[in-house]
Amino acid sequence: MLKLVLSLLLVIGPVWPLGQNPRVGEPFIIINKEVNNLAYIEDGKVLRIYRIATGKTADLTPEGIFNITYKAKNPYWRKKNIPGGDPKNPLGTRWIGFDALGTDGSIYGIHGNNDPSSIGKYISNGCVRMYTNDVNELFDKIPYGTKVLITTSSSSFEQLAREQGAIK
Repeated sequence: MLKLVLSLLLVIGPVWPLGQNPRVGEPFIIINKEVNNLAYIEDGKVLRIYRIATGKTADLTPEGIFNITYKAKNPYWRKKNIPGGDPKNPLGTRWIGFDALGTDGSIYGIHGNNDPSSIGKYISNGCVRMYTNDVNELFDKIPYGTKVLITTSSSSFEQLAREQGAIK
């Protein structure tokens, strides 16, 4: 019986966080593709809005609610075999991966870049690009399991956060 219980815990253990999330006070990220901005929400308030870049076409950056599942400093870019820290690496200094479309956090993510002029544009292959200083700041604030809402909306960040339960 003990083996069965332990086996079940190993199988369902990675399902995190349990229960309703985001809860008021917990970190929450909203990405609005309509305006190419990212809002960082914590303690029931929109604390910071960052300028970002998203997919070249609307379908490239998937919409929905996802979880932060992977974080890396100086990420390696597999597609072109460019090591982390290399100035040619388009992922910049940080990778904050989320589980969009059933992936594990290594395919879709919020990351830095090596071309600051791309910020504000619809230019990526699906990821969310940020200025280097901004992604470094965000990286340190958000834990694994943080919810990410990606949408295209004319609503304010406060309204979107309220609808998701991140703000009262």
